[in-house]
Amino acid sequence: MTTGPGAAQDRPAEDPRTPRRAPAGAAVLREEVTDAIRAAVFAELGSVGFARMSIEGIARRAGVGKTAVYRRWKSKLELVLDLVTAVAAEGLPAPATGSLHGDVRALLEVAAHALCHPVASQVIPDLLVEAARHPEISEAIKASLLDGQRGIAAVIVREAVVRGELPEGADPDRALDLIVGPLYWRLAVVRTPLPPGYLDDLAASAVAALTRA
Repeated sequence: MTTGPGAAQDRPAEDPRTPRRAPAGAAVLREEVTDAIRAAVFAELGSVGFARMSIEGIARRAGVGKTAVYRRWKSKLELVLDLVTAVAAEGLPAPATGSLHGDVRALLEVAAHALCHPVASQVIPDLLVEAARHPEISEAIKASLLDGQRGIAAVIVREAVVRGELPEGADPDRALDLIVGPLYWRLAVVRTPLPPGYLDDLAASAVAALTRA
């Protein structure tokens, strides 16, 4: 057997096209299991809510062991926040309809769709209660939900200023409050269905308030 510094040259060269195997003992996270766990979370949230939901219940509904859940998420909070982030990411890019009214109406459509989602209707109110006691939850909700909507509002306001529909210095945060605030109150707090034409009326009211200001 060859020994010494040149020994490595006697080994067969590794074919770069050969797939590398995972290290022995490494956990392979199968996508179908991850999808089953996520579906189970939705079902559990709809059935028992966030406060009563448990990793055991999620695993049982998904047909997997608790270990499969903990390999992916450290806690039920981390799991739910991951889903909230995914739901928030489903939102459309900033609308570009060519008018302030059109952009506001489009944003309301996206926001209404998100607030009617099972995650939003079942989880967000519970998480807001938890956020009052846990700063890390508050920061996660802010990063997942508020920052994305704030960015969209900033684009809407900037484009409206360029078109001359809003004055220089218009505040995107105030615009977001005026546009989405009433909708959030209706769908997430009061939890009553939207009557026909509600989004059209709300868009007109928000635009009137913004332009008068």
